[in-house]
Parts: sequence; C-alpha cells; structure tokens
Amino acid sequence: MRPFLYEPAMSDHYLSTRTLPTVFQRFALRTLALFGWRVNFAPLPGPRGVVIVYPHTSNWDFPIGLLAKWAMGVPFRWLGKESLFSGICGATLGPFFRAWGGEPIARGASTGAINRLAQRIHSENFFWLVLAPEGTRKYRDSWRSGFYHIALTAGVPLGMATIDYGKKEVRMVDYAIMTGDAATDVACIREAYNNCRGLKPDSAAPIVFSTEQRDAGSAQASKRA
Repeated sequence: MRPFLYEPAMSDHYLSTRTLPTVFQRFALRTLALFGWRVNFAPLPGPRGVVIVYPHTSNWDFPIGLLAKWAMGVPFRWLGKESLFSGICGATLGPFFRAWGGEPIARGASTGAINRLAQRIHSENFFWLVLAPEGTRKYRDSWRSGFYHIALTAGVPLGMATIDYGKKEVRMVDYAIMTGDAATDVACIREAYNNCRGLKPDSAAPIVFSTEQRDAGSAQASKRA
C-alpha cells in the first residue's frame, strides 16, 4: 500500500503580501523577501498533524523558519527541553518560547512519550507539531523516527517542509498519511525532498531510519496487521 497523498490544486502556493490578512504576516514575508527568500505554502489538509523540517544544517534555519511560520500565520508547535521553560531561563524566556509555540518535554522520560504526544495532539481543536528528524545540525547517518511513530499513533497527516537554500524558499506543499510500512513511507518522504539543499549540504543526514528504528517500525506495522 502506498501512502495517501494530499494533492494540492496547484504546485505553486507562493505567499503574497497582497493577500496576507495581517500586518504581522506581511512584515514577516517582506523581511524574508529583503534577503531573497519566498514562502511556498499549500493549505493544511486538516486541523491536526505532524510536520518535519529537513535538512537542518545551520543556525540560520531557525530565524528563517520562524519568519516563514509568522508569514504563514499558522500556530505551529515545537518541542523544547523542559529546562527552557523552567528555572531562571524559563522565568525570562519561557513566556516567549510558549508564545512562539514551544511545548516542554522531559528528555529523560522517554517511556510512553509517543502516546502522550499523540494524546496531546488530539486534546486541542488545532495542533500541528513541527519536528526536525535529524535532531542535530551536525551530520548523522540516519533519521530519528519519533515523528513517524507520533504521526502513525495519532493517525494524522505528515507534512514535509524544507528550508531550501538552493532555491531560497521555505516550502511546505507535500502532505501524506503514512501506511505503517516504514520502507514504503520513507520512499515517499525521500521523493518529497528530492532536489532540496540545506546551507551545508554535507551535514544533511541521509533519509533513512537507523537499523534499530527500522526493526521497531516493522514490528509495530506487523502488530497492526
């Protein structure tokens, strides 16, 4: 079985200041345009989902991605370690991180994390969670598969976003429902990221799960079958 793909009505959904409804969105898009960047954003296929951003190779990804998020006008959520939202750092920056969509997560409490995040997604009327499957800006030989299991467990679409330095555009036009067959789903994801380039291409991880992650994904798919 192939992943169910949400096909946009057209391939180009470039945002324009003429059609954005708020001053803040227009400001964010104009700021990106000053540096030659565009935002290609197809409408979300539903009120809940998971978004992955690839490749993630530079600190510049954050300000560019944040401006694109503001231009889109979508309150995306992202995960941050719990210490960012508590203690001295949390008292100062925590409110800003939460306002920007930050969700605290205890790094050491991995047991049941997938189910808790799936429940969190369904606890609100609108919840799109953004994750970087590489987990680091440095090169690694595989992806972390947490995003994949969250999307499967929650039964929500997966959005595939990129900050493409080759075309100088933030692009999010591909959405799919994963099947649970890891090999098939990874092939679909790999196709969506064909011809995109991070700022440091040599630091981009290959689009593959580690051996342990592939085995876990296959076991989970077998149980569903």
